[in-house]
Amino acid sequence: MNTPHSTPLLAPENAIKPGFAATAADFFPAVLAGLIAVLISYAGPMLLVLQAAQSAKLTTAQTSSWIWAISIGSGLVGVWMSWRHKIPVICAWNTPGAALLVTGLATVPYHQAIGAYLVAAAAIWLIGVTGIFEKLMGKIPRSLCAAMLAGILFRFGVDVFANARSEVAGAPWLVTAMFAAYLIFKRRSARYAIVLTLLSGVMLWSVLGWGDSNQGQAIAVQLGLTMPVWTAPEFSLSAIISLGLPLALLCLTGQQVPGVAVMRAAGYEQAPTSKLVSATGFVSILLAPFGSHGVNLAAITAAICTGPEAHQQPEKRWVAGVACGGFYLLIGSFAGSLTALFLHLPHALVTTVAGLALLGAIQNGLVNAMQETTEREAALITFIVTASNISLLGLGSACWGIVLGVISYYLLRVKSK
Repeated sequence: MNTPHSTPLLAPENAIKPGFAATAADFFPAVLAGLIAVLISYAGPMLLVLQAAQSAKLTTAQTSSWIWAISIGSGLVGVWMSWRHKIPVICAWNTPGAALLVTGLATVPYHQAIGAYLVAAAAIWLIGVTGIFEKLMGKIPRSLCAAMLAGILFRFGVDVFANARSEVAGAPWLVTAMFAAYLIFKRRSARYAIVLTLLSGVMLWSVLGWGDSNQGQAIAVQLGLTMPVWTAPEFSLSAIISLGLPLALLCLTGQQVPGVAVMRAAGYEQAPTSKLVSATGFVSILLAPFGSHGVNLAAITAAICTGPEAHQQPEKRWVAGVACGGFYLLIGSFAGSLTALFLHLPHALVTTVAGLALLGAIQNGLVNAMQETTEREAALITFIVTASNISLLGLGSACWGIVLGVISYYLLRVKSK
């Protein structure tokens, strides 16, 4: 017998299932976080790739193929791993490696460099599949990972206010206005604060020309798909030693370790790190002949997609990883056309948005680094060394920060016992 209360029980899913608009609104900050991460990658680290290509005297087609390869590789791993493991997996290209290639490619023939890329990628893949990387990360306390994350991101927070000293016309006004907008939007709607701040900055730049060093110059962009260029590898012992091995080392210490540290600091401690590292190595092998010098886990851009700004619920932040990978695939397909457009955005606008978007990650890193009283001093050492931005023996500050932090942690722990 039907009762007045029986009808709603027949289709409870329809009664509570959110509509498309509600779902889109729920995931919009995550999608935007993915877009900002990609925007930062093209407006910042991409400059090193272009500089390295110029030093190697690569053709326009080879340079576009290089950008295509690292973009497609980052996108494929990010989309697949984020979807499969339901965690925000953010990938990028080997930025310290690109800095190495600025001088390295000037003396090594390009086809020999491709051979060195293959060796480096194979080494990363092997380290991932054997589980060595995961065992290594298991020895590093979470507080030190959080401290390294805070140290890596610290300069991006500082850059927000350092931009106020820029000599570019209107840059101080752009930064000031964007910071004021951020505070206002954050007070009214924390979820959409970065979105609205970005839109405000773009509007001020486009209307008033603030922060644009190329003000008055037209942007000429011809849209077209990028055709990748295959380069047959040649294996040279000197190229492998001078480029291949340093690329692998820089990838592990300067990218993969900080990348995992970001994920752990965000609470994704069960992430399959070995699978993630091996996946980046495998894709790097496939794309090396097209110019990819290495795809790896991201650190700085990952902090944007793994923090609360992407989504208040950690289990839904994987959407940011899929979105980031999707934007990489889209932009990479038009690498030769759209890269110039991304590079035209004012430096002050990009760095300000990045710094403001990373404030939450910096805060969480510092809080998690100082939670354990017995680990505070080691965490502080990790933070200071990482934030110092030193480079010694070819290794960056993130590597030295975690090394000195781990040494301090174990020595001080033994002493306390």
